[in-house]
Amino acid sequence: MQFFIKKPSFILYRIISLCLLLLFLQSCGVSSRIKKADSRFELGEYYAAGDLYKSSYGRIPNKDKSLRGYVAFRQGECYRLINNQRAEQAYLNAIRNNFADSTVFLRYAQVLHRNGKYGEALRNYQLYLQKDSSCIIAKNGIRAIQMLEEWQKNATRYVVKYDNQFNVRRASTFSPAFVNTAADELVFTSTRSTDKKATAKADPITGLPKNNLFLARKNATGKWGKPELLEGEINTPETDDGVCSFAANGKTIYFTRAQQSDLVDMGTKIYVSSRAGATWSPPQMLKIFSDSSISVAHPAIAPDGQTLYFVSDKKDGLGGKDIYRATLEGTDCKYIENLGPEINTPGDEMFPVVRADGTLYFSSNGHPGFGGLDIFKAVPQKNGGWKVENMGAPVNSKADDFGMTFAGESESGYFSSNRNEMRGYDALWSFHLPELIYLVEGKVFDDQGQTISDATIRIVGSNGMNARIQTKKDGTFRIKLEKDVDYVMLATARGFLNQKNELSTQGLTDSKTFNVNFKLSSISKPVKIENIFYEFGKWDLTPASEKSLQELVKLLKDNPNITIELSSHTDYIGDNAFNKNLSEKRAQSVVNYLIKAGIDKERLTAVGYGEEKPIVVDESLAQKYPFLKVGETLTESYILTLTPEQQEIANQINRRTEFRVLKTTYNLY
Repeated sequence: MQFFIKKPSFILYRIISLCLLLLFLQSCGVSSRIKKADSRFELGEYYAAGDLYKSSYGRIPNKDKSLRGYVAFRQGECYRLINNQRAEQAYLNAIRNNFADSTVFLRYAQVLHRNGKYGEALRNYQLYLQKDSSCIIAKNGIRAIQMLEEWQKNATRYVVKYDNQFNVRRASTFSPAFVNTAADELVFTSTRSTDKKATAKADPITGLPKNNLFLARKNATGKWGKPELLEGEINTPETDDGVCSFAANGKTIYFTRAQQSDLVDMGTKIYVSSRAGATWSPPQMLKIFSDSSISVAHPAIAPDGQTLYFVSDKKDGLGGKDIYRATLEGTDCKYIENLGPEINTPGDEMFPVVRADGTLYFSSNGHPGFGGLDIFKAVPQKNGGWKVENMGAPVNSKADDFGMTFAGESESGYFSSNRNEMRGYDALWSFHLPELIYLVEGKVFDDQGQTISDATIRIVGSNGMNARIQTKKDGTFRIKLEKDVDYVMLATARGFLNQKNELSTQGLTDSKTFNVNFKLSSISKPVKIENIFYEFGKWDLTPASEKSLQELVKLLKDNPNITIELSSHTDYIGDNAFNKNLSEKRAQSVVNYLIKAGIDKERLTAVGYGEEKPIVVDESLAQKYPFLKVGETLTESYILTLTPEQQEIANQINRRTEFRVLKTTYNLY
């Protein structure tokens, strides 16, 4: 029995020894792998480093939380920098392993923000601020999340669309740039395969093939042709080439070039090439900083051809990557300046683009945004500063949005985004801002509702516009208006009084069509004033008359040289003398109202006709009441031939307030 007891003990000893040896060897292997990952990380080879950190993490014992936290954090950094969705889980692993550096909460908040998990992002921004209350990135992150609902509600009028003609599957396509103001040639950066490259192996930085510059041209029908590799020596098998900008004439290109080495981080530089005809000259490197180890990238040449904007991670900047400006003298850059805290933040500001009016467009993950990189518009101010604003949705999304280019002076073009891309591939999206269209249209008709075909519309705008438009045969008109202008319109026609209307496009943010109709009153015939009401059996005007009375005030002000007779009429029911007295007092009530409203009393004459002037049926009345005949006078004897219901209608028609024009030369002589 002892023998059998001793034998298992000897075997267990051998197993334990073997396990310890394996653990020792594994420990050495993990340490070596982490060291290699750290070297790759320092070289900026985040894709390669991320894979090494990932394979190391699972081999570290659970009890070694310090090392697990460190590796998970570094893994998260790699994935964040190459837009890998696994960054979120890596940072969470670092937090669960009690990673000592509180920066993990900031980075975790940033990727949560980017992934649209705004509540969790807000909580982690706040956690980080407990450690570093002065952090601008965390404060801007919180501010952005608090503003998201308002931003989404107030989306801009830009229309964006994924562009199938430039994008390909499983490759990044980004940073478009029009070659010239004609906008008939477009150059962009892409990782798509090309025969010209010596190898298509994955870049250790991004995990994708190296970038090249591609050119697409519009054909005779205005459609884009198939993109082709940009000719000349700009693309080379050994380098990563892209993110370019063209001089206004399209004959000089500035672009970014990166050259990797397994031994040293060679950084990125900006090169320039010119062309005569179809051939680009051999690229020359711009001399920007005296320290050649400083990386510079993302050139943007201003329309003046002398001012160059670019990006650098120079150590004395404001943090991350900053945008700088310099003056070009050949291939030398002079008077270099950081654009300062209005543009640059402790985060990354990249991909600048400058328009003819000096407006700067750039991308940032440091300013308040939707997540990832957002595109911002910076307008230079007279005091030398900038007014910076987020371009808003739908240009910006929770993903990376960057590299905008405009077709000439228009509000249209292309930009890059990796929205809706699970693997983080960049793609080109088109954008355009629909033109704001303001119109005024309407119809001119008389007080009987009949169209006036020979009317004239005069329109005067605060922008200096002064035009006359003749109505069409059907009395209609249509006029295009301008934005932020006040307009006065006057309708005139022979034999009719004028009518004025006002409208404004001030402050409108959407297209609008104003509908303005003109009802012109006859100069030669009495005109019934609709909806004038009095207290029963009295001459007091009721509140329901206010609208019609104000319209009458307006008519008199629109026609300051007329005098009118204001008359009131009753039906035949009741005593004739009473009716006449009542109608006189009612007419005077209207005159009193007009005088109180500012109309000269010399222009007004009140007359009460009682039942003396019954209505003569015209076409409009006959149309409205078929039992009446055109030309028939609604006298007492005629009305009594009608049915009781028809009699009431006829008496109601006779009860009216009218005006007729007496003179059209008041105060003219």
